[in-house]
Amino acid sequence: MDVYSQLAESIISKQETVIGPIAVERAKVVSGLTVDWPNHKVSITGDEKTVVDDLVEQYKALFGQISVEVCKEAVGRLGQKMSPEQMPASLR
Repeated sequence: MDVYSQLAESIISKQETVIGPIAVERAKVVSGLTVDWPNHKVSITGDEKTVVDDLVEQYKALFGQISVEVCKEAVGRLGQKMSPEQMPASLR
């Protein structure tokens, strides 16, 4: 799984602990994101940073800025290994 798919998987997983199954349902509507949640597999097609930003936006639309903070927390160590240019804008 590439780094952006890992970011998305971490975000969905963390959001699921906070808001439950709706986290997976919201992820499934993101264009370019394929979610096989029973196997915790996520894949991205297209512009990876945009897809991750769109995923974060799904949660922000539901619960506001606090959801963005949960997303940032979810990518913690993985995000620290990325340069600012690699990191999706919503997670900076």
